[in-house]
Order: sequence, then structure tokens, then C-alpha cells
Amino acid sequence: MAEPMRGMKRTCRCAELSEENIGEEVTVMGWVQKQRNMGNIVFADLRDRSGILQIIFEEDCTGSSGFEKAGKLRSEFVIAVKGIVEKRSGAVNKNLATGTIEIRAKELRILSEADTPPFPVEENSRTKEDIRLKYRYLDLRRPDLQRNLMMRSRIAGIIRQFLADEGFIEIETPVLTKSTPEGARDYLVPSRVHPGSFYALPQSPQLFKQLLMCAGYDRYFQIVKCFRDEDLRADRQPEFTQVDMELSFVDEEDVMDVNERLLKKLFKEVLDIDVELPIQRMTWQEAMDRFGSDKPDLRFGMELKDVSEVVKNCGFQVFTAALGAGGSVRGINAEGQAAMPRKKIDALVKMAKDFGAKGLAYLAVNEDGTYKCSFEKFMQEDELKALVAAMDGKPGDLLLFAADRDKVVYDVLGNLRIEIAAKAGLIDKDVYKFLWVTEFPEFEYSEEEGRYVAKHHPFTMPFEEDIKYIGSEPEKVRARAYDIVLNGIELGGGSVRIHQDDVQETMLKALGFTEERAHEQFGFLLDAFRYGVPPHAGLAYGFDRLVMLMAGLDNIRDVIAFPKVKDASCPMTGAPDIVEEGQLEELGIQVCE
Repeated sequence: MAEPMRGMKRTCRCAELSEENIGEEVTVMGWVQKQRNMGNIVFADLRDRSGILQIIFEEDCTGSSGFEKAGKLRSEFVIAVKGIVEKRSGAVNKNLATGTIEIRAKELRILSEADTPPFPVEENSRTKEDIRLKYRYLDLRRPDLQRNLMMRSRIAGIIRQFLADEGFIEIETPVLTKSTPEGARDYLVPSRVHPGSFYALPQSPQLFKQLLMCAGYDRYFQIVKCFRDEDLRADRQPEFTQVDMELSFVDEEDVMDVNERLLKKLFKEVLDIDVELPIQRMTWQEAMDRFGSDKPDLRFGMELKDVSEVVKNCGFQVFTAALGAGGSVRGINAEGQAAMPRKKIDALVKMAKDFGAKGLAYLAVNEDGTYKCSFEKFMQEDELKALVAAMDGKPGDLLLFAADRDKVVYDVLGNLRIEIAAKAGLIDKDVYKFLWVTEFPEFEYSEEEGRYVAKHHPFTMPFEEDIKYIGSEPEKVRARAYDIVLNGIELGGGSVRIHQDDVQETMLKALGFTEERAHEQFGFLLDAFRYGVPPHAGLAYGFDRLVMLMAGLDNIRDVIAFPKVKDASCPMTGAPDIVEEGQLEELGIQVCE
């Protein structure tokens, strides 16, 4: 039977006590982690968000009724205990912050009883994630998840204070807004008042923050919910949080400077890690050529090497055909992996095909200097030697080659590089390697749409010297865009924005917008630009990813209180779900079977 608190007031959290409090009378409240009844004495571990504290119940102190209640305690009962802090009478528990003390209970109240939970509420649970997410309110009691969310709160607080000190103003932008189909799919919300019309949930506050610059607010930020209806991965959610910012009268250097100092402060205060400034920079083209990725992991080597010149006249048709079609031949050197079993090499070949390649060529340099090579019969010995030399190959190395269009070659080798490094234990998880990737392409060709689309968004400023190529050779146009990358994961991205009417008009025309369609989708922004717009630039972080990396995790669901699963559903609430027919009728919506 649950009891009321009846004036009993908590004086502290469990792990806020130490040996300095010995002899004090305190009142603590929380959940029973476990109970051990020894007959004449009952031990209970009490848990709250701060940690765990041992409580001792003896009949002499609590009275018979209190001792009887203590004997009935079970896991997840919510209790209040008043007692005296004492030095632990038994063995010290070095795994607990409170392992040298305990509370001798004088009064016990059972505030709430609990059913037996469907899984143990314990750190590093081995219970399947789908079960834990169904009972997320129990899962969130686990100390490791609580630490994650408390870290998230702390990071948000530091960001807010830092940006406020830098002259930023926190301004909220709308959640119900206008659909702009460029980019990922929107989540749409039907309007009851305007039948047949829909709001869109924002994929980012991009247009609104540019309008705030037009309105003269100079430096804006918010920690904001955004929504994208896209396929999910471990580091994506349909609703996610951004740290969003925009600055006026600045260029790339100003944006990078304030964000480098922000990252340095965050990592020092939260993890006691010194981020060396300035952060390394690399152009998009260099990143692709060296690592096959625009978000390279710099914690290990195994860089791509272009061997096109070395093999351009060889007898291996796979190489020469790719070069003849305008592609390239590149390789990576998996040092010390020459003895990799054929079964594992076949798995790498399959992986290469999954990323669009027709196959994967390999050459193992045996310890005696001989070769085990998938294409040896098509090449002369001197050609093989030249290829091995170009790859800096030595006895014991495994050389892997992809030959195709550059995009395919980059995708294949960039991903194989990560896979091999992870399996070979080459990645030091205690190292944090930051990188600015700059000079992205302004456009990328969409095979699906059969046209060039904006790689970032239509409001990204191109390099002035490249503007002349927009209409004729869009593949040559570089964007004044920049991404901040950490350990192979994109933390955030931004750009200098277009603020000149003629450049914006040229950009939209190149993307296939008629003047009518441009004003239909972005008219409010284009109109605002007629009334004086300052040069401006900005950046947005994926806040969930940032917290995930700082917590040393590889799944953002572990740093979000109530996440969705891969099909964008919520196992706990059952969302999305059907709604009553009357609600649909009000909205003028008919659901097709």
C-alpha cells in the first residue's frame, strides 16, 4: 500500500553524500535497486539519478513495523528513508561513489509499489533494444542512459551560455511552415481551416534564419527540433535536434573561428580534452582523393592512391576500360593483411559490389616477396612490380583496387577503408580528430531526376571566380560551404549565403526554377532581399550526433529520451497510429485501403 510523504522532505540525492556527512541525519528518496533480507537485518540499494546508496534496516532503529516493511521491499519500489549517515560496516564497494558509507534507517515510507519489471533496470543492459524501447520509461532509469541525458543537458547549457557571451540572440522559428520540396521529403500537416492545404514541419530553420539576418538581428541561434521523412540509420532520426546559428557581416573565417572556440570549450569542460586550434582544413576534392569520403576519419592512414597512370597501358581490361570511359583506378594498402583468408576477401568483394562496383581486384604481397593476385595473368611482372611500388607495398601487405567512375571508386574504397580499419583494430576510440572540409561542389548530378541539383541548398554562395560556370559547366562551380567532421562523422555544416539578387537568380535558373516557381516556393525570402540584405553565413550542428560522439557511443538513440526506431515508429506509444474517422472528416481526408 503506497504511503503519502506527509511532510517528509528530501534533503539530498543519494550520491551527493560522502564520508564528510557521517553522523548527519538525512532523508533520501528513490527506487530500490535490490534488497537482501538477512533475517535480523535488511540491506537495500537505493537508486536515484545521482547514483546508488546502501541503506541498512534493523528493528532496533526502524521499529517492528518499519522493519517489516523493509522486508517487503522489491526492485523498483519507490521509497523515502530518513536515517543517519555512517561509515560502511561491511566491505567497501569501490564501484560506487558512496561505497564507503551507508544510511542506518530510522524511518521508511513506501511511496509506490512496483510490478516486477520486464527486464532488469541495470547499467549496460543486455536486453534487446526493441523490448527496452517498448518500456522506455524503465530503460531511462538505467544509470548509463541517465548519464547520457544529463551530459546532453550540460552540453546544451554550455552552448547556450557560450553563444550568448558571443553576442548571439536565441530566437525561436516556426514549426508549422511552408513545404519546400528541394532536399529530403517533408513531413506534412493538413490544415483544418484551409481545406486541401498543408503545413510542413521544418527540415531546418534555413529560410527563417536568413530572414532574421535581413531583419537586423546580426547573430541568431537556437537549439531546435527538425524533421525529415527519410530512411533511418544509427545516426539518424525522423525528428532530430540542431544547434542552428547565423551571423551577419561575416565570411567563412568568422564562422569557423567562433565554432572552433565553441568546440574547444565544450570538449574541455565536459571531457577535459584539449582541442588543438586551428582545426585542420581540407578541400572536398582532397578529402575525396585521399580518403574516398567528404567526412574522412583521420585517426588512421590507409589513404587512397591513384594508380591510373601506372596501369593505363597494362593488359588488364578491367583497368583500361574504366580509364577509357573517363574513370580512374585507385587502391588502398591494407598493411599487414596479406594473410587475410579468402573468405574475408570475398566478403570485401561483395561489399564493393554493394557500393556499385562490378568487382574488386586484389594483390597480396607474400612475406617471400611473391604475389597472390586476382589479375596476375593479365599483367607483366614489371607492371605488377610498378603497381606494388606505386602503392608503397611491402611483404605482408594486401592491396585492393577499384576501377570505375570516380564516384563509385570513392564510395567503394572509402567504405572498405573504414571496414578494414575497424576489423583490424586500427581505430583508437580515445582519439578525437576534427576536420573542416571546404570548397564543396555547388551542384551534384541527380541520376534520378536527370539534372543538376544543389549539393547543399539553393542559397549557398559560389566562389566568385566560378559564377561564370553556373550556366555552362556546373560541375566546375565550387561552393563557399564547409562541414565540421569528427572521427569520420559529419557534426555540422554551413555556408556563406547568396545575398546578391543577380547571383540568386542565376542559381535558381540553373536548378531548373522558373521565375514563377521560384517565387511560389521562396517568394517571401526573395521579396525580403529587395529591402536590403547583409552578407551573412551560418552553420548547424546535428546536436544528437555531437552528444553521441562526446558520450563515446555509436547510436543516437542512446542520447535521445524517446527515440524512434528504423521504420520511424515509437514502440512505446505505438505512433504513428490510426485516428478517429471524425478527425479525418474535419480535415477532408479519406484514407485509401
